[in-house]
Amino acid sequence: MFELTFTASALDDLHYFKKSEQNLVLDSIEQQLIPEPLTVTRNRKYLRPNLLSSWQLRVGIYRVFYDVEPEEDVVIIKAVGWKEHNRLFIRGKEFKL
Repeated sequence: MFELTFTASALDDLHYFKKSEQNLVLDSIEQQLIPEPLTVTRNRKYLRPNLLSSWQLRVGIYRVFYDVEPEEDVVIIKAVGWKEHNRLFIRGKEFKL
């Protein structure tokens, strides 16, 4: 089992959403990332090199970007945003990966 850690920026990203959206994202993070964050699934994928993170979790239109430190069993949530078609938005601003 892995421990979850949120960066300050990721917490700010979460607060941008409505409470129901926050709960949906947080529930998915707990269900999918605590047991096996390094397993590629339909909703989790390893990203090509970028400035944000190594992994992405898809929760409907929402995207959770995270890194994993397997030697310490820690998942670091770095950003939370949403996608509209092929455009990513974080806190209302478009972000290029």
